Amino acid sequence: MNTFLKKHILVISGMIIGGIGGFLYYFYIGCASGTCPISSNPYISIGYGSLLGYLLFDMFKRKERL
Repeated sequence: MNTFLKKHILVISGMIIGGIGGFLYYFYIGCASGTCPISSNPYISIGYGSLLGYLLFDMFKRKERL
């Protein structure tokens, strides 16, 4: 496995899970009128979900010791 992938597998998986969650939020809850800036567009909803997944899973990443 690539060293970059080994190092960042947790945050990459967090972004993927967050993106799936963002799409599911758009699909099931979404905004029908189109006035909601985040949940009316699937791409923006997936982007925000990926960002939140990254931030959430980055908290659990093991920090390197000096």
